[in-house]
Amino acid sequence: MYNAYSDQWLLEAMKYDALANYYKYLNPQWHIYYYQKHLECMQNWAMSHHRGEMIGMNGNAMVRVLHASPDAPAVDVYVNGDRILQGVQFKQSSDYLTVPAGQYQIEIYPAGSTDQAVLSQNVGVEAGNMYTVAAAGRLEDLELIAAVDNDSISSGRAKVRFWHLSPNAPAVDIAVKGGDVLFRNVPFGRATRYITLPPTTADLEVRVAGTDQVALTVPGVTVEPNQSYTAVAVGLAGEQPPLEAIFLQP
Repeated sequence: MYNAYSDQWLLEAMKYDALANYYKYLNPQWHIYYYQKHLECMQNWAMSHHRGEMIGMNGNAMVRVLHASPDAPAVDVYVNGDRILQGVQFKQSSDYLTVPAGQYQIEIYPAGSTDQAVLSQNVGVEAGNMYTVAAAGRLEDLELIAAVDNDSISSGRAKVRFWHLSPNAPAVDIAVKGGDVLFRNVPFGRATRYITLPPTTADLEVRVAGTDQVALTVPGVTVEPNQSYTAVAVGLAGEQPPLEAIFLQP
């Protein structure tokens, strides 16, 4: 059973193990630092692998839906001809649904109507994975964009990623105000990999990629221990509804 994030954690663990061995006699401090990173990745790999086995034990995946189209009305969501969600509004997300792995025909209609779908698209899900499927883009260019979610986390730490779903915004960098850039050059539609952080509260800035031009400030963002977060940019830059960040877990 394939789990994308499980494999990524294992590759990261192997990389940090190699670095720890390289610095073992050259620099003991760096050796300890990389060895701790190796252990953290191994813990995340074990947790992710176990979670994937539990979800996929019966060949199932977990899927939730996010309405991220800034000019689309409230919608009903049909899967293989059956309505599973109704009246989902912009910025709303559903609970996770457990579904068998496989291919699904997803159709989205304006709420209360079945006259003409605003979107019809085939989506595949794999056993053992968690997904968020976003209806994104302007109504005239609506598309489904899927991201693989992951809620495994090292004890006492927090984990966060960024998902760019603002259709008219350029590629962006996400930075701590007055501090480090966390994610670089993220274009529309892309969800970054999760990064692990200590629990903290910080002001974040969404900047035009490669510049200091701030498109959005998100003050007082708090990440709690033992939690995973996805920060999602939605809305429109310089138009209505305005650009903003919403937070999903994981």
